[in-house]
Amino acid sequence: MAATDPLKRIGSGLLHGLGALAGLLFGHHARAVDLPADRAEALLHVYDGGGVRAVGPAFLVRKNVADKVSFNGTYYVDAVSNASIDVVTTASPFKETRNSLEAGVDYAVRDTLMSLKLSRSDEPDYVADNLSADISQEVFGGMTTVSLGFSRGSDDVMKSTDPSFEDGVTRWQYRLGVTQILSPRLLASANYEAVSEDGFLGSPYRVARVFGAAVPERNPRARSSRALEFRAVYDMGSRDALRGSYRYFWDTWDIKAHTFEVGYDRHLQEKWIVGGHLRYYMQDQALFYSDNATSETRYVSRNRQLSKFNDVAIGAKASYTISNEPGRYELQLHMNYEYMRFDFDNFTDLRTGKAYAYNAHIFQLLLTANF
Repeated sequence: MAATDPLKRIGSGLLHGLGALAGLLFGHHARAVDLPADRAEALLHVYDGGGVRAVGPAFLVRKNVADKVSFNGTYYVDAVSNASIDVVTTASPFKETRNSLEAGVDYAVRDTLMSLKLSRSDEPDYVADNLSADISQEVFGGMTTVSLGFSRGSDDVMKSTDPSFEDGVTRWQYRLGVTQILSPRLLASANYEAVSEDGFLGSPYRVARVFGAAVPERNPRARSSRALEFRAVYDMGSRDALRGSYRYFWDTWDIKAHTFEVGYDRHLQEKWIVGGHLRYYMQDQALFYSDNATSETRYVSRNRQLSKFNDVAIGAKASYTISNEPGRYELQLHMNYEYMRFDFDNFTDLRTGKAYAYNAHIFQLLLTANF
């Protein structure tokens, strides 16, 4: 749940976000006990920014059985070309491929939906396994939905330049959420997350600077973090909707972060949905972060994601219904583009001696079929 990794924040929910949001804003809001429709999705995603380029496809298939059980599977690929500032100032650019597999099952009984998911992400020097369980319960006649969740992750960390190096990370995540229908046009939610991590929480490749000299990064081997998020969606009554959210993040490394987002979506004619959003993110630095430390300390890091920085994102999206046979199938194409600007207050580009900043572009092309 670290708020400091832009790629994780961008990539979370890539395959489901566009279609789910359109359904929330412009369709009938599904009851928590209703299983998702039989569905197939194919996604092409591109991230290009800060010397990192990640391109790849993703696929999802979901199938219901007896209106009580829904099985789903996801396959996600990233072909990464990495020449980020960390790499070009301390090592050589590299290319690698990350593959991710996820399998899940949902079970609906009365007013309760239970979900179980297993996932595995594999790249040459990092392997991550995760198990998550969630349960949601409708109360007060379906006006309120309460959800609980738990995840446990186990990661293996390696170093491609040193076969003898091997370490690990264990991660626990707890989730609690409440969604409330406040009026026929207003939906609001509040979500809380708690994460505890233990193990190697840095990068075996990254170096810090102490008195101008390069030294291996030294991070604490434990971290706890919390996040609280509020969201609201308002149906404006003329086939358009307004949405907004605020998220506050804090952890035991003394990082505090704020995320503000507003968005607008409009249904054009019968086949088009268009929209846009604006997001602002800001965070303080970690206790042991230093651009160039002037004293020896037990922990020291020059990871720019632990520094003080902010980013602004502006995005646009469009969804087009290619074909729709009510009661049989629906085929839709979704397009999403986002521009991001990152500005670092106290992380220096060693090539120029100035504060580091960069732009990023994210593009997604998603084809969905409900049947």
